[in-house]
Amino acid sequence: MPFAFRHQPLKAIYLTVSILYLLVCLPIWTIMGMIPGLRPRRSWTLKRTLIVKAMRTGLGIMFNTSLINPVSPDTYAASAETSGFVWVDPAPALVVGEIQDMAQINDVQAQKACGFWYGPRGPNSAVGQRASKDEKIIYHMHGGGYVMGTAHPSNKSVSVLFKGFHEHFGSDIRIFALEYRKSCAPPFGSANPFPAAFIDVVAGYRYLIEDLGFEPRNVIVSGDSAGGGLAFGLALYLATNKFPNLPNAAGVLLLSPTVDWAVTHTGRDSAMVRNDASDFVQAIFSSSYTKRALLGKLPDETAATSMWFSPGSMAIRKPPGAFAGLPPTCIVTGGAEITLDPMTTLRDRILEDNGKESVLYIEMPDATHDFFTVEWHEPERTVGLRQVGSWVRKVFGEQEALLG
Repeated sequence: MPFAFRHQPLKAIYLTVSILYLLVCLPIWTIMGMIPGLRPRRSWTLKRTLIVKAMRTGLGIMFNTSLINPVSPDTYAASAETSGFVWVDPAPALVVGEIQDMAQINDVQAQKACGFWYGPRGPNSAVGQRASKDEKIIYHMHGGGYVMGTAHPSNKSVSVLFKGFHEHFGSDIRIFALEYRKSCAPPFGSANPFPAAFIDVVAGYRYLIEDLGFEPRNVIVSGDSAGGGLAFGLALYLATNKFPNLPNAAGVLLLSPTVDWAVTHTGRDSAMVRNDASDFVQAIFSSSYTKRALLGKLPDETAATSMWFSPGSMAIRKPPGAFAGLPPTCIVTGGAEITLDPMTTLRDRILEDNGKESVLYIEMPDATHDFFTVEWHEPERTVGLRQVGSWVRKVFGEQEALLG
């Protein structure tokens, strides 16, 4: 049972035992890791082997005790000048169709959201300045399994990722990272089930286009891990509903997107099994906490059948051509990820509905989950970012050529 040791004194006892366990395991892991054949991947260094094992253990400890509570947007607003914080108005008129139906079932309302700006600032170091003529932008959704994480600069994974974006996409490009609502479920109470975060993401896109004047052809929607699922969902939502004043973005960038919360890809030959030793996010899926937090009052089968919830699920109820009309898409995965199968399934579905030129698929054979967000994952991180940087320039260049 997840979070079984959340109360004291059991929590203190469990944490003490866990620390002792790590102290015992580290020298054993080190000795074993000196032999390439005993590492999760022969190509891995000893350092990477130890880091991944430690991260897996740490995440397991977290899901046995408690998660880090989200910070209130009002708290972030107090340091807006240094953090790049801005408010984002709700967009209730854009909540339609199946998303509206699920919102009604889960009593989810459109609410004021917020986000953080990275990159060049305006006069007097102001953030959120209107778009300049033909200005390009990355609209990003961070990872965290819908239940944790933040777009705030204090999140090192976000800072490392955006440092890579600026190095390989251009130092003058602005990035807007949305701080969407986090979901939670018992034993911590219930809040913000699906589609709360999704509705925030739609509002963030409207903010960029209508409030700041960015041209959709100059926007790439991006997301890593759970944020990748949100980024794909936004592009699909815009393609499906064709809002007159809100055209789709120029492209979609998905970094290790989590797209199967029902874990329908199983069996001895599945990545969930064969990559078990080479990834660290097992606790997120084995606990089923995110799935429960997202479902709220929705039927359990929704996690497997809804294309808005799990577009990479094997049990999806997807009408023919439902993914048609998506912008050019880049999917970055690691061959060592336990969620590799849903990502390749999503790739194939996009290709089926949009043609063979619609997706750039980049798989780093021995990379683990979300490897763009950690500096130690070299050379895969730099090699992958270079390829994505070329794709970004191509996407923006093609949009300019269409106008020229």
